[in-house]
Amino acid sequence: MLTTIDRPRLPSPRGAAAAATWIQRAIGIAAYLALWEIAGRRQWLGRTFPPVSDIVDKVIDPAQRDVVLRALRTTATSSGLGFVIGVTAAVVGAVAALVVPVLRPGINQLATILHAMPVIALAPLFIVTLGRERTPVAIAALAAGFAMFVAATAAVETARPIHHDVFTALGSSRRRRLVSLQLPAALPGLADGLRLAAPAAVLGAVLGEWFGAPRGIGVLIVSAMQNYQIALLWAAAVLAAVLSMLTFGAFTALARWTTERWGV
Repeated sequence: MLTTIDRPRLPSPRGAAAAATWIQRAIGIAAYLALWEIAGRRQWLGRTFPPVSDIVDKVIDPAQRDVVLRALRTTATSSGLGFVIGVTAAVVGAVAALVVPVLRPGINQLATILHAMPVIALAPLFIVTLGRERTPVAIAALAAGFAMFVAATAAVETARPIHHDVFTALGSSRRRRLVSLQLPAALPGLADGLRLAAPAAVLGAVLGEWFGAPRGIGVLIVSAMQNYQIALLWAAAVLAAVLSMLTFGAFTALARWTTERWGV
């Protein structure tokens, strides 16, 4: 009668490397926060550079927590709406330029002109025409839209020439070529565009709120500056940065997955 001995399962090299990477990142972040805390406590950079603990206290303080979280929700909502509007317009414009080549120069020029216009000039116009509530959404849409348009126009042309030759030999229509070849090949590039557009939308929303919105992180930053509330100012800025980094991280994961699935 034969007996078998179960060998202990060793962790895969890929899993061990991923765990080591996460540990290194955690150590780096902890070291950075510790240095920030020491620099703030000892005022190495002056009184306007508070320690991390003071910023966290300002966020969790019951007297300020509701105000800060309400402003964060407002900015997240405005940036999310602007992101969806900007990305949709960018993808539609890129596809239209691909399907109807005669439209491409005009669409490219329009995107370039809109991107070249300074926010400081557009924001007052948006406030007058769209209102204070919609201005952050509009600025976020412009910021996200240009980043996505640049990525989308490049992504829809990533299919290899040999694949185009196959579709031509099979007599495929332009619509079939777009749906079955160009759009699937463009998915990794589109995911990269989303990764760039998401933080741009957050920044656009904050800038739009800065110029006169009724609420949001941008309004909180302006109010804290005017009243010299240094810890509150840093708390608002850090929350805006965290929101931007979270969106960037989420779409980075999506970009990696699409590259593994549809990358060429």
